[in-house]
Amino acid sequence: MLKLLKEDENRTILFLVISFASIIVSFFNLGRLPVDTAWAAILLCGIPIVKGAVIGIVTEFDIKADVLVSMALIASIMIGEIFAAGEVAFIMALGAYLEERTVAKARAGIEKLVHLTPTTARIIRSNEEIIVPAENVRAGDILRVLAGENIAVDGIITDGQTSVDQSVMTGESLPVDKGMGDEVYSGTVNQFGTFDMKATKVGEDSSLQRMIRLVQSADAGKAKIVGIADRWATWIVVAALISAGITWITTGEIIRAVTILVVFCPCALVLATPTAIMAGIGNAAKSGILIREGDALERLSEVKCIAFDKTGTLTYGNPEVAAVNSNYDISNERLLFLTASAEQRSEHPLGKAIVSYYKNISDISLQEPIEFQMLAGRGVYAVIDGHAILAGNAKMLRDNNIPISQMIMDDAEKYKNDGCTIIFISVDGNASGFIALSDTLRHDAVDVVRSIEQVGVKSVLLTGDNKHAASRVAKLTGINNIHTDCMPENKMGVIDKYHGSGELVCMVGDGVNDAPALKRAHVGIAMGGVGSDIAVDAADIVLVGDDIKSIPHLLALSKKTMNTIRGNMIFSMLLNFAAIIMAMAGLLGPVLGALIHNAGSVAVIINSSLLLKWKENIK
Repeated sequence: MLKLLKEDENRTILFLVISFASIIVSFFNLGRLPVDTAWAAILLCGIPIVKGAVIGIVTEFDIKADVLVSMALIASIMIGEIFAAGEVAFIMALGAYLEERTVAKARAGIEKLVHLTPTTARIIRSNEEIIVPAENVRAGDILRVLAGENIAVDGIITDGQTSVDQSVMTGESLPVDKGMGDEVYSGTVNQFGTFDMKATKVGEDSSLQRMIRLVQSADAGKAKIVGIADRWATWIVVAALISAGITWITTGEIIRAVTILVVFCPCALVLATPTAIMAGIGNAAKSGILIREGDALERLSEVKCIAFDKTGTLTYGNPEVAAVNSNYDISNERLLFLTASAEQRSEHPLGKAIVSYYKNISDISLQEPIEFQMLAGRGVYAVIDGHAILAGNAKMLRDNNIPISQMIMDDAEKYKNDGCTIIFISVDGNASGFIALSDTLRHDAVDVVRSIEQVGVKSVLLTGDNKHAASRVAKLTGINNIHTDCMPENKMGVIDKYHGSGELVCMVGDGVNDAPALKRAHVGIAMGGVGSDIAVDAADIVLVGDDIKSIPHLLALSKKTMNTIRGNMIFSMLLNFAAIIMAMAGLLGPVLGALIHNAGSVAVIINSSLLLKWKENIK
């Protein structure tokens, strides 16, 4: 099947190349050939259009732009305007090919999502580990998951401690510590420890499989936007035929009737939308924006609110040290030195962030730990400069019978309320303070949200992160509408509620977990640099350089593009009607009619090309 599709695509490309070359030769009359080479474009591109129009009318009584184009082709050939016929056929065939390519690319993300599905699982039976296909796991089975492995099914941890990277499901920027009784999801990654779990949701019921189905079905409710030329096609066809018929009957001159059909040629009408869209896409490309869907700009002009994911979108997605807080018996500098030295061998993102922060602010070299142990789901233990260091969560210190003073807990609580993650540190068995880490807000996030509001679109925060982390970002950026702790299906549900209330949503995200929401939203925008391939493939628009400050320009560009399309449509229709009246009165012959037809097309192209350099100043 794939081979046949590839062959069809190659044949279409070949026909388009030959047709384009034939039109160029015809236009410049190269070689003075005995036959107009534009016939090649008519045969290769025009015949399929006429065939499709006939089938549409006969089987579905569906009149679209291809009926208008067929009329123009036949009328042009009748009066000897072979170049005009070839030109129209080529333009329509090229547009159809680009639309097919867009649809094919939209399906690529689903294939990549399927590849995340674990193929095997490690089941414990009679105290022995047995590796079986993941689809053979049944609810109630006990599974063992080693460090670095993907979790095959949903379940509950029955033994062991670990940290799980569940960004694929929730988008959370940091691994989540897990212990006995905690729930884990299929497709997420066990980062450090080994643990046993009881399977609860398997096969098609697992979280990852549900998300795959969400992506596959999410755009089913997104109505296909019909081209403007198709919307008006029926009325234009009726008007053209009635005008030509009346003229023929009243004057008895068939040449006048044919001239009417020629000037009614919808070339300018058909060009009105794609030329403006292509110019808008070119304008966006200069700002590092890749528009993957042809009608994305049209849909974007209709949105009433933009829903931002938090991690990797409004923030950079990388933890950074926000504060170092020590008690009175040790300085902040000394506490940071000991902790960073202890974390040198850690693979945890928080540990790496502490080490990186220390190296950026200090010229003093860290010491290598004499002893080092990583405690999955807890933290690290190390001996540095003769001191026993524990750095991890509060439970780690309690498990080692190290009390944390109320003063330290109160100070830590303030940072937790701001969405920070806390690393408590003990030195030689005494709780000595903590280091607070947080995801860093993008430097232009505040200005972006403000500019979006100025364009007349409200901002929404839609994230899988917890309430504290989300509230901090919302407060800093000025976003008032917040939805937290969202799994992929929850994000889709929120978007559906906005759509149900008449507020079309544009979703901006970067992770795999955002893919269903990007599909379900009226328009999906993905972060192309840090974003996953699956999110990018699910989106209509991609910010290649992760530059969210281009979003306000994109919103304004979408509205400007639609205004240009409407202007093109009005101009082409007025020109056609003026030409029709002149043709009916006998003031316009076939040759001059064809000239007016081509002049209208050129005017539309020039007007659309002005979009390439358009830029609106948004303060």
